[in-house]
Amino acid sequence: MDSNALKAFITIVDQGSFSEAAELLHLSQPAISKRLAALENQLGETLIDRSQRQIRLTDSGSRLLPHARKILDEIHNARIALSPNSGVLEGELHIIASHHIGLHHLPKWLRRFKREHPQVTINLQFMESDAAYEQMRKRNAELAFVTLSDSMPASFHVFAQWPDPMAFVVGTDHPLAAIKTPKLADLAQHPALLPDTSTSTYRVVSRLFLEANLPLHPQMPTNYLETLKMMTSVGLGWSVLPLRMADESLKVLEGVLAKGTETGNSVTRALGGIGLTGRQPGNAAKAMLRIVQEEEGNPSKS
Repeated sequence: MDSNALKAFITIVDQGSFSEAAELLHLSQPAISKRLAALENQLGETLIDRSQRQIRLTDSGSRLLPHARKILDEIHNARIALSPNSGVLEGELHIIASHHIGLHHLPKWLRRFKREHPQVTINLQFMESDAAYEQMRKRNAELAFVTLSDSMPASFHVFAQWPDPMAFVVGTDHPLAAIKTPKLADLAQHPALLPDTSTSTYRVVSRLFLEANLPLHPQMPTNYLETLKMMTSVGLGWSVLPLRMADESLKVLEGVLAKGTETGNSVTRALGGIGLTGRQPGNAAKAMLRIVQEEEGNPSKS
């Protein structure tokens, strides 16, 4: 089974388009169609239904897809195993980072990485954590640095992780800022500025209010923490933000007490570097992970 044909099949499925897959693989559309046809002829099965405007897998295509990914992962692993183990790293490193990690963690990693490995070209994408998981599933990057999900599937492997303590905060002129030790019941009387309901932060906060039998009034959700910080600082509501973002424009609400994962005034989430289970990181990716683990002061998770 030809690996180039398998790659063409997977890319067509992931891109949802013959033309976009051809562009990504630097092929003409007839060439990528020919590769798929050759694979179908070899297997004696139609893999993609071409009768619809949208790309749709046949039953045979759906059964082949996970095996095709594993085959290409093993080819990737074989190349890694045979790569020279010299001290000089070269080539490209494709990584994804969430916007928050990109602003507050990534710069120190990249400065050190470029100093130690100047011949490696870094291809960097910024996106929300949920989108990063999907891009990793499609093998569009070697590593992603994201907020770790409490429902992360087993297909992902955590190579490094560290806690990111968060705190209940308000603007300095907000009515809650005048309360010495506000409780969740006090917060329940005001609008909440939180990320989208699909995020782990929202789920943790929502669970705290649910367990306390209190209403939660989320307003204007956005996953950009800098935007949440701005809206909170001008008094539009309270929020839960990483402690490292707290400055003179915000007041940390001390003593907010509730059950659950909350400790003191903060809710801790986990940030980390992930890869795909069964797909080995290359030498450049390993070098980046080593820097992340050293800079964040946490050992790797195996």
